[in-house]
Amino acid sequence: MTLKLIIGNKNYSSWSFRPWLAMKVVKIGFDEEVICLTAPEFKLRLTALAGSGKVPVLIDGPVRVWDSLAILEYLAERFSGASLWPADAATRAQARAIAAEMHAGFGALRRELPMNMRRPPKARRLSAEAQQDVRRIEAIWTLCRSRSSSAGPFLFGRFGAADAMYAPVVSRFHTYGVEVGRIAHAYMQEVMALPGWAEWQTAALKETWILPEDEVD
Repeated sequence: MTLKLIIGNKNYSSWSFRPWLAMKVVKIGFDEEVICLTAPEFKLRLTALAGSGKVPVLIDGPVRVWDSLAILEYLAERFSGASLWPADAATRAQARAIAAEMHAGFGALRRELPMNMRRPPKARRLSAEAQQDVRRIEAIWTLCRSRSSSAGPFLFGRFGAADAMYAPVVSRFHTYGVEVGRIAHAYMQEVMALPGWAEWQTAALKETWILPEDEVD
């Protein structure tokens, strides 16, 4: 039975982007359904699928999994050959820690720089709190890439769940002209060069839905 991923608008839904991109990169087949975040039936339909009433939701037969990180964990178990987490226990623990930090933190960055792939890249003034978030994320990327540079171009060598969790941040940094150092910038270029990235972005640019709260200009 084919997996199905229920997602929100591709232009705005950072949470949806994470598992979608991971499944594309590691070649896990799935069908998708896009539901506009402002659709009148959005909450009702999502609540019926999974009690949270939010996207994304992964459907695997009778199994329903919601929340980006939970979906990635489910996929890592269901498709162990995809190696979404590093094989080494210590490295895997680090990957999970930074994924959880992304999942739970960086509130100022999220508020001030909402994901918006349709926005022409242009710098935006950030609060001190958001700047602190930027520096922490840059430090994470730089440390991970410095340790795993010989294993591949992503945070832990090959693309994995941690990269999927930070993919919307790559989009935000690009869209809002956030300046980062050489190592972090090179990492961003690798993520944005993924075929899955181009596929998502192409679809996002074709959407006509507008979410005023995510149009900061």
